[in-house]
Amino acid sequence: MHPKHMGRIKNPDGVGQAGNIICGDTMELYLKIKMDKKKKKEVIKDLKFQTIGCAAAISSSDVACELLKGKTLEQALKLKPEDIIKKLGGLPEVKVHCSLLGVEALKSAIKNYLERK
Repeated sequence: MHPKHMGRIKNPDGVGQAGNIICGDTMELYLKIKMDKKKKKEVIKDLKFQTIGCAAAISSSDVACELLKGKTLEQALKLKPEDIIKKLGGLPEVKVHCSLLGVEALKSAIKNYLERK
Protein backbone atom coordinates (compact mmCIF):
# COMPACT_ATOMS: atom_id res chain seq x y z
CA MET A 1 0.00 0.00 0.00
CA HIS A 2 2.94 2.36 0.67
CA PRO A 3 5.99 1.45 -1.44
CA LYS A 4 9.18 2.89 0.07
CA HIS A 5 11.31 2.84 -3.07
CA MET A 6 8.88 4.13 -5.68
CA GLY A 7 10.08 7.10 -7.70
CA ARG A 8 13.01 8.22 -9.81
CA ILE A 9 16.60 9.04 -9.04
CA LYS A 10 17.97 12.20 -10.59
CA ASN A 11 21.12 11.43 -12.61
CA PRO A 12 21.14 7.67 -11.97
CA ASP A 13 24.28 5.63 -12.56
CA GLY A 14 22.28 2.90 -14.25
CA VAL A 15 18.75 2.46 -15.58
CA GLY A 16 17.09 -0.82 -16.45
CA GLN A 17 13.75 -1.85 -17.85
CA ALA A 18 11.72 -5.03 -17.74
CA GLY A 19 8.26 -6.01 -18.84
CA ASN A 20 5.83 -8.84 -19.24
CA ILE A 21 4.13 -8.98 -22.63
CA ILE A 22 1.35 -11.25 -21.39
CA CYS A 23 0.02 -9.07 -18.54
CA GLY A 24 1.44 -5.69 -19.59
CA ASP A 25 3.36 -4.97 -16.36
CA THR A 26 6.48 -2.84 -16.82
CA MET A 27 9.23 -1.72 -14.47
CA GLU A 28 11.98 0.84 -14.70
CA LEU A 29 14.77 0.63 -12.11
CA TYR A 30 17.22 3.44 -11.25
CA LEU A 31 20.53 2.76 -9.49
CA LYS A 32 23.06 4.89 -7.62
CA ILE A 33 26.36 3.03 -7.24
CA LYS A 34 29.16 4.01 -4.85
CA MET A 35 32.52 2.51 -3.97
CA ASP A 36 32.50 0.96 -0.49
CA LYS A 37 36.00 1.57 0.84
CA LYS A 38 35.72 -1.20 3.46
CA LYS A 39 34.52 -3.82 0.99
CA LYS A 40 36.62 -2.33 -1.81
CA LYS A 41 33.69 -3.03 -4.11
CA GLU A 42 30.92 -1.08 -5.74
CA VAL A 43 27.65 -1.22 -3.85
CA ILE A 44 24.10 -0.16 -4.59
CA LYS A 45 23.83 3.01 -2.51
CA ASP A 46 20.26 3.81 -3.54
CA LEU A 47 17.65 2.56 -5.95
CA LYS A 48 14.13 3.51 -6.98
CA PHE A 49 11.56 2.02 -9.30
CA GLN A 50 8.56 2.96 -11.36
CA THR A 51 6.20 0.10 -12.08
CA ILE A 52 3.03 0.11 -14.10
CA GLY A 53 1.05 -2.93 -13.14
CA CYS A 54 -0.95 -4.73 -10.51
CA ALA A 55 -0.42 -4.61 -6.75
CA ALA A 56 1.72 -7.77 -6.91
CA ALA A 57 4.03 -6.17 -9.50
CA ILE A 58 4.42 -3.01 -7.41
CA SER A 59 4.98 -4.97 -4.19
CA SER A 60 7.51 -7.24 -5.90
CA SER A 61 9.37 -4.21 -7.25
CA ASP A 62 9.51 -2.55 -3.84
CA VAL A 63 10.71 -5.72 -2.11
CA ALA A 64 13.37 -6.24 -4.78
CA CYS A 65 14.72 -2.76 -3.99
CA GLU A 66 14.67 -3.50 -0.27
CA LEU A 67 16.66 -6.69 -0.81
CA LEU A 68 19.20 -5.00 -3.09
CA LYS A 69 20.05 -1.80 -1.23
CA GLY A 70 23.58 -1.93 0.18
CA LYS A 71 24.55 -5.05 -1.79
CA THR A 72 27.62 -5.31 -3.99
CA LEU A 73 26.92 -5.74 -7.68
CA GLU A 74 28.01 -9.38 -7.41
CA GLN A 75 25.62 -10.00 -4.51
CA ALA A 76 22.81 -8.17 -6.30
CA LEU A 77 23.14 -10.29 -9.42
CA LYS A 78 22.41 -13.37 -7.29
CA LEU A 79 18.87 -12.14 -6.57
CA LYS A 80 16.27 -14.70 -7.60
CA PRO A 81 12.50 -14.41 -7.98
CA GLU A 82 12.20 -16.90 -5.11
CA ASP A 83 13.96 -14.40 -2.80
CA ILE A 84 11.33 -11.78 -3.61
CA ILE A 85 8.46 -14.21 -3.17
CA LYS A 86 9.84 -15.39 0.18
CA LYS A 87 10.24 -11.80 1.46
CA LEU A 88 6.65 -11.07 0.40
CA GLY A 89 5.41 -14.11 2.30
CA GLY A 90 4.27 -15.73 -0.94
CA LEU A 91 2.41 -14.81 -4.10
CA PRO A 92 -0.58 -16.47 -5.77
CA GLU A 93 0.58 -18.78 -8.56
CA VAL A 94 -0.91 -16.51 -11.22
CA LYS A 95 1.20 -13.59 -9.90
CA VAL A 96 4.59 -15.35 -9.59
CA HIS A 97 5.67 -13.81 -12.89
CA CYS A 98 5.58 -10.38 -11.18
CA SER A 99 8.66 -11.34 -9.15
CA LEU A 100 10.65 -11.56 -12.39
CA LEU A 101 10.37 -7.82 -13.06
CA GLY A 102 12.84 -6.79 -10.35
CA VAL A 103 15.39 -9.43 -11.32
CA GLU A 104 15.23 -8.58 -15.03
CA ALA A 105 15.26 -4.81 -14.47
CA LEU A 106 18.25 -5.17 -12.13
CA LYS A 107 20.28 -7.06 -14.72
CA SER A 108 19.38 -4.43 -17.30
CA ALA A 109 20.33 -1.56 -14.93
CA ILE A 110 23.69 -3.09 -14.01
CA LYS A 111 24.44 -3.71 -17.68
CA ASN A 112 23.56 -0.08 -18.40
CA TYR A 113 25.80 1.08 -15.54
CA LEU A 114 28.76 -0.97 -16.76
CA GLU A 115 28.30 0.28 -20.34
CA ARG A 116 28.26 3.90 -19.14
CA LYS A 117 31.33 3.35 -17.01
